[in-house]
Amino acid sequence: MDIPDTAPPAVVDALAWVHVRDGRVLKVRSTGKDAFYLPGGKREPGESDAQALVREVSEELSVRLDPATLALFTVVDEAAHGYPEGTRVRLTCYTAESTGEPVPSSEIAELAWFGPSDAARCAPAGVRVLAELTARGMLF
Repeated sequence: MDIPDTAPPAVVDALAWVHVRDGRVLKVRSTGKDAFYLPGGKREPGESDAQALVREVSEELSVRLDPATLALFTVVDEAAHGYPEGTRVRLTCYTAESTGEPVPSSEIAELAWFGPSDAARCAPAGVRVLAELTARGMLF
């Protein structure tokens, strides 16, 4: 007799930086990937959200976030793009002031500034954030 798999779906706990300029939001695409996402990533053991986000954004874009200015923007629970079916992502998104101009690192194939009409090129969690930014009148 087969026992049904009742384990809860896996959840990827990730952090993202929401950076809006001139009515567009910064997105990045990793080398070898097809979808764009918000800059950020996962915490390493013992890291706070601020420490992890500052580290991840610096690694991806050579930009320094000011941890004192981190402000929660939204938390999104969505299907995790590029993971096995049923995997979810819990994406905690922050705004923050930064120093430096975004420059893609070797792990980033490209960066782009997205508006409301660019949702088709985003991972599902990114689509949700685009919709929220648009609803708040931050993108046009």
